[in-house]
Amino acid sequence: MLQDIMPKKLDNHYSADITPEKNSVFFHFIDGEVLINEESFSLPTYDVFSSAEHTVYLFSIGKIHYFLARDKEVKIPNGYSYRNIKTLRQSLTQEDFFALFTAYHLCEWYRSNCFCGRCGQHTEIYRAERALRCTGCGKLIYPRLNPAVIVGVTDGDRLLITRYVKNRGVAYNALVAGFTEIGETFEETVSREVMEEVGIRVKNIRYYKSQPWGFSGGILAGFFCEADGNSITLDESELSSAVWTEKADISGQPDDYSLTNEMMMYFKNS
Repeated sequence: MLQDIMPKKLDNHYSADITPEKNSVFFHFIDGEVLINEESFSLPTYDVFSSAEHTVYLFSIGKIHYFLARDKEVKIPNGYSYRNIKTLRQSLTQEDFFALFTAYHLCEWYRSNCFCGRCGQHTEIYRAERALRCTGCGKLIYPRLNPAVIVGVTDGDRLLITRYVKNRGVAYNALVAGFTEIGETFEETVSREVMEEVGIRVKNIRYYKSQPWGFSGGILAGFFCEADGNSITLDESELSSAVWTEKADISGQPDDYSLTNEMMMYFKNS
């Protein structure tokens, strides 16, 4: 999956004392797009952002430190442009794409918490740990994770394969998925999402694996379950199709980055 970059590992321990080095990688995002080299699709390093005034340390992978430029605008050097991060899935290395998704998760958290939700005052970087502190009431704001489930619904040797509606911008085969709501367990989310999207009751819900998914700010929990009846009633506002698919006919996704793809391939080869 995307986070499987062994022997390297993403180290998310925050330190305000880490400063950029020559090979440090920087991110600058604007409306879901990231500044990147147009030809090599490499991520910009410190020399590109040496004039940025507002930067924050994000994480490390191996010996490389990654930073976020929080300036609203930065000087764009020759050979660089902004690209939608979704379109870079096949252009970047797995390590760089994982870093990109994780950096975007943190960028959106910083951007969404410039002001305190309690008193409305400005927030500032809190040096002791990864948090923002309100300059008015002192409230500490920590990065948010949005829990969601990926569901492999089975019917004997068949798996329910779905496709999202076109306005979701995802053209790959998928599984039933959805965010956990207030007061729900993961298992209750599984039952509700399957019923809402395809109108099927489920039983024998079993946990599989989890995955961070920075684009949605999420942590995904994968589950398999058995259909209790197999007649599909499609929620056309969410899905364009949902089809019972034999193991031999499961094609998966173009890469092995997602928990969804791993679950499809796991079922296919089981």
